[in-house]
Amino acid sequence: MPELLITLITIAVVVGAIPGVCNYLILLERKLSAWMQDRVGPNRVGPMGLFQPLADGLKLLLKEEVIPSHVDRILFLIAPGISVFTALLAFAVVPFGPVGDTAAPGFIRFIIAPNIDIGLVFIFAVGSLAVYGIVLGGWASNNKYSALGALRASAQVVSYEIPLGMSVLGIALLSGTLNLEQIMQQQVSGGIMAWNIWFQPLAALMFFTASLAEANRLPFDLAECEQELVGGWHTEYSALKWALFFLGEYTHMITISFLTSILFLGGWHFPGIAEADSAYAGAWLVKLLVLVSKAFFFVCVMIMLRWTIPRFRFDQLMELAWRVMIPLSLANLLMVMFCAHFGVSRWWLLPGSLMLFAAWGMISASLREAERRAKPGYVRRKATAAPGHVGHGHSAGHASGHSAAH
Repeated sequence: MPELLITLITIAVVVGAIPGVCNYLILLERKLSAWMQDRVGPNRVGPMGLFQPLADGLKLLLKEEVIPSHVDRILFLIAPGISVFTALLAFAVVPFGPVGDTAAPGFIRFIIAPNIDIGLVFIFAVGSLAVYGIVLGGWASNNKYSALGALRASAQVVSYEIPLGMSVLGIALLSGTLNLEQIMQQQVSGGIMAWNIWFQPLAALMFFTASLAEANRLPFDLAECEQELVGGWHTEYSALKWALFFLGEYTHMITISFLTSILFLGGWHFPGIAEADSAYAGAWLVKLLVLVSKAFFFVCVMIMLRWTIPRFRFDQLMELAWRVMIPLSLANLLMVMFCAHFGVSRWWLLPGSLMLFAAWGMISASLREAERRAKPGYVRRKATAAPGHVGHGHSAGHASGHSAAH
């Protein structure tokens, strides 16, 4: 089959599947939040509410397209398209299955643009452009709440792009490439003990955290903080224009989940059922399901985090990026460079990452206590007595009181 035709089929499959997947991820989020809050959730449209995304899509399609008179009409309409386009474009170099498996059907290859040697750089470069949709939407709305949300989003993306990029530089040094297919293949060839999560656990944590901030997901959704900014940058949006913004957000979540699975958890590899030499009938389908299951797990983690952790204040958001994650990612990168340069075993990176995390936690606690002491009116907390001593004193007081009464 011609290469161009395979590419077009793959693009059609991805572009056609992602909106439907995003619709059902919204249903999943509503169901999971209902389960966590002891509610029922959507259950009226179809069996167990499975047709709810179809009803929501139809409602958004039929809603009136309201464009306020005070907005910059051209930029107002372009902004949602930018968010969706950049999110879909970033997915073009992400493998979503066993690329190169000869047993798989020849009409699809599980990646839109294969053999991109700067795949990671391309994803970060295109993904960071998504903030232009948010900034343009907030500015074109000619609304103070929207403008404040757009400013918050731009500051957040600029801050968290740094630890996001630095967290994967260690993977690039260990793998010797920025090609996602090769990074995944190296882990597959080495087995489960070659997964990068063993050598870069701290980088995995920072990558996932920074990715949440990039996607404006709780606890990092300060750009659309409804208690302060009504709806943030999308306050003036409705119907399909509003839906496009959230299509971009959920597409970003899917990309993050696949990236985390590929970079740190071996991609489609799983011991026993999806190995490098697996050649049984349907092995390619099992490999595809393994990678999709790993990505689905991270999507569920993102959703549950939203309904578990309270939102940060904006100063806490910036402090986490500049005073915690950036120094930690730099120290982690230096540690990987040291091991790579002097030929030290990669397994030393595991205890090194844990010690680095613990040391930085102690340093951060000491710095915070020093800041508190420097504030005027600081009063040091007094040590409280143990509960047992308090109880004995109370009993003794009662006893003396009774004896005095007698």
